[in-house]
Amino acid sequence: MPDLAIIGSGPAGYTAAIYAARANLAPQLFTGRQAGGQLTTTTEVENFPGFPEGIQGPELMARMEQQATRFGTVVKMGCEVTAITRAADGTFTLAWSDLFQGTDEKAQFRAIIIATGASARYLGLPGEDDFLTDKPGRKHGLTACATCDGAFYKNVPVAVVGGGDTACEEANFLTRFASKVYLVHRRGELRASKPMQARVLANPKITPVWHQTLGGYHVDAKQKLEAVTLVDLRDQKTSRLEVKGVFMAIGHTPNTAFVKNVPGLKFDENGYLEVEHGCQTGVPGLFAAGDVRDHRYRQAITAAGMGCMAALEAEHYLAS
Repeated sequence: MPDLAIIGSGPAGYTAAIYAARANLAPQLFTGRQAGGQLTTTTEVENFPGFPEGIQGPELMARMEQQATRFGTVVKMGCEVTAITRAADGTFTLAWSDLFQGTDEKAQFRAIIIATGASARYLGLPGEDDFLTDKPGRKHGLTACATCDGAFYKNVPVAVVGGGDTACEEANFLTRFASKVYLVHRRGELRASKPMQARVLANPKITPVWHQTLGGYHVDAKQKLEAVTLVDLRDQKTSRLEVKGVFMAIGHTPNTAFVKNVPGLKFDENGYLEVEHGCQTGVPGLFAAGDVRDHRYRQAITAAGMGCMAALEAEHYLAS
């Protein structure tokens, strides 16, 4: 029976794999549908240590994969885990679908690290996927992380979509770079906390756009965003807003649906996995790392750090 399965192929999953493989645990890593996680939809990454000139998101994930496999990680590409069950003896049965082969398979493991991340919510507008996939002809200018990408929008107008605390935090942060920040919200008042609302409404670089949502994106000849269509939800009238970037801040969905029925696992009110200490969940031998349990920081480096922690804790669990 293999010692360890790692579910997820973002910074948390691959970092866990590097540490576990170097500890001779021979981990098997299940990539899921989107190998490399959210960073494969990111262009330049400037805030990951060790790359002073920056690095493309897909290249960073490819390097992590190469480092993990160098030490013996078995990467099960295109394999999406569908269920986890725990036996009376404490071992786990993992069920997954091989998306390339079209088969369903199962195997047993002694410990599991869940590092499936979280998916940013978007509006589902026509052409939106062209901004979010790493393919030729990809469009640029739509993101869900101001901390990651805000510095690329210096001295240009941008829009933030949302009205909660996250949207307000993103808008305030972006005023360090953008010439103007439009805060587009479906309602006539913000849902954020009162102190956060006060900060946003007092900031001269932020302009609230009430009762509006996006109806479409417009790009220039270089496939870079140049404007959006606004739709007034009161009368459905449309207008054009000139912006060079759109930051979606309408929440994230943790990728935890496949473990909702695992006895002993706990989730917070937003569906994120809860841990009892370190990376250990309420189920012995089941660990959680990265954005699947972190709704606050959501950074590649924090996810990688938790991947390291989870691997060390899994190693100790298996040894004991």
